[in-house]
Amino acid sequence: MLFVKAVAMGFCIAAPVGAIGMLCIQRSLSRGFYSGFATGIGAACADAFYGLLGALGVAGIVTALPMLTVVLKAAGGAFLVWMAWTIARASSTAPAAVQETQRSPVARDFLTTFALTLSNPLTIFSFIAAFASLGPLPPMPGEQGAPGGFSMALMVTMVTGVFAGSAVWWLFLSGLTSALRTKLPLAFTRGISLFSAVAIAAFGVVQMVTGLARLA
Repeated sequence: MLFVKAVAMGFCIAAPVGAIGMLCIQRSLSRGFYSGFATGIGAACADAFYGLLGALGVAGIVTALPMLTVVLKAAGGAFLVWMAWTIARASSTAPAAVQETQRSPVARDFLTTFALTLSNPLTIFSFIAAFASLGPLPPMPGEQGAPGGFSMALMVTMVTGVFAGSAVWWLFLSGLTSALRTKLPLAFTRGISLFSAVAIAAFGVVQMVTGLARLA
């Protein structure tokens, strides 16, 4: 039952379409399923990592080091703006043949999204709140409790569930988008790419502003 709750938690945290969702859609349309899914799995791994930190209750580190949050949010926002610019430039200048055949290593798609998702350390608090809603989870019989009253087995179950739920969402989103890829006219896919670029840039600007505002 705990695993099912953790899967639902990971799915619900990943499902809102933000900057990463728009990036997954854009890459699925322009490069295909594997690029889009690698993008999503990068986010899922970062969600699982933050889920582990949330289960361990180490969000106090972020609270104790506010400058770390500022730096990460500002750097992540700037990277989003740069990525939006590269997407807009590629979608407006690349010929159709190039757009249909261009590929980038899926490892790069994975790593860029992993880094982007990690740039928002406040995600930890989402998992802390979500884990709190699950109620107290005592150590399993015969097993020494881990920090915060969780057993190691329970933490592994929760983190695995969060990853699985997030991965299911990204599989659905990238699969659906790439399936529509061949049925959409090139002008429409270019329009989606430009819209994604604008949305990603907007998310990046907001992230930079909110991060730098903490300095005031």
